[in-house]
Amino acid sequence: MANRAPDWFAQAERDMEQAASSRDEGRHEWACFAAHQAAEKAAKALHLALGQEAWGHAVARLLRELPLSAPAELVEMGKVLDNHYVPTRYANGHPEGAPFEHYGPLQSEETIRYAGEIIGFVRTEMARAR
Repeated sequence: MANRAPDWFAQAERDMEQAASSRDEGRHEWACFAAHQAAEKAAKALHLALGQEAWGHAVARLLRELPLSAPAELVEMGKVLDNHYVPTRYANGHPEGAPFEHYGPLQSEETIRYAGEIIGFVRTEMARAR
């Protein structure tokens, strides 16, 4: 079977483009969700590049379960991103208000930066795995 790691990584990069576009359009909840998705897909790409499958949506866990040591700071960034998986999309993710009312530029800038750090790490490790 073909190694799909490059496909997952390409989609991670595309999701980062979506995160930036959503941020620029003021759709900060979608920017946060897209940044989470980018980091998740990048982590899954690295798992595949290293010869193992990965399941689930928790970025921090995906990074911790890599067969190499991910920097602790990246795992912490993954934890922040994981907090944006559900509440960015569902009204019952917050005590009141629609999701978009709970997100702004501070959150979208942070999540885009964190996802970018994770993608950079994955890019480097995938290049080493070749």
